Amino acid sequence: MKYKVLISAPYLQPFIDRFRPFFEANGVEIVVPVVNERLEEEDLIKYAHDVDGIIAGDDRVTEKVLDHTPKLKVISKWGTGIDSLNKLICNQRGVIVRNTPNAFTIPVSDTVLGYILNFSRNLSFMTEAMRQGEWKKIAGKALHECSLGVIGVGNVGESVLRKASAFGMVLYAYDIKKIPSDLVVELKIKEVSLQELLNKSDFISVNCDLNETSHHLINSETLSMMKETAVVINTARGPIIHEEALVAALKKGKIGGAALDVFEEEPLPLSSPLLKMKNVMIAPHNSNSSPFAWEFIHTNTINNLMESLGVDARL
Repeated sequence: MKYKVLISAPYLQPFIDRFRPFFEANGVEIVVPVVNERLEEEDLIKYAHDVDGIIAGDDRVTEKVLDHTPKLKVISKWGTGIDSLNKLICNQRGVIVRNTPNAFTIPVSDTVLGYILNFSRNLSFMTEAMRQGEWKKIAGKALHECSLGVIGVGNVGESVLRKASAFGMVLYAYDIKKIPSDLVVELKIKEVSLQELLNKSDFISVNCDLNETSHHLINSETLSMMKETAVVINTARGPIIHEEALVAALKKGKIGGAALDVFEEEPLPLSSPLLKMKNVMIAPHNSNSSPFAWEFIHTNTINNLMESLGVDARL
């Protein structure tokens, strides 16, 4: 075999047998270790020390990992976010980093709207009350009576705003970059400061990248700016929310609830207080779930890898 590649993306691994003939026909040996959620630093050093490429999930590709992978030529990320990779050091070492932009816009924005609808209409809460033997009419709101604040107006943030606009919600948006004026006019978005967004929104959707400006952006101070009835939704990256501060705010009734698809530590520890909170909806980092999107990303990620290795073959 001409090349050796580590397949550590957990979403691709269950389907890897479909692609083995393609790899073999093009001189690529693949290594497929057991991966729970991601590979940490020491795991990567163990499995990737002699590979030419990695098809990665949210693996912790640190400078130390790159020090121990002298043959590494390319990291092809399954998906969009590359915050777990040290891209600066990759660039310095000549390691190509590829991803699939705009990969999960539709399913993730659908998930956000699903959470908004559930909390506004109290669907799961009435279901649970019924299962407990209660015939209890829990008051809900129509979405046109509610406001939504979107933090980060990239592909997903824009899609969330478009879908919420169709329900007649009042829309607020905040981004460190200027939001396109045509989008603001089209959807009647109120472009505001972070503080104003937090003050006025009934639902707050976190859709920004994880970087030095957004780490723990939602913390004890910013949580205190929210309405006591506000629901915060995070389908972006766990560390954007300071989880300890969120738990404290929920326990004290400082905010109305939370919907979380991502966490500071994944998998979420069984000791997490979030698991026992009735006003919290949680999911195992699964808002990207979509057979159509996954199939596209399987193909694109492998093609990105092969192209970067200089192999003239595409799926």
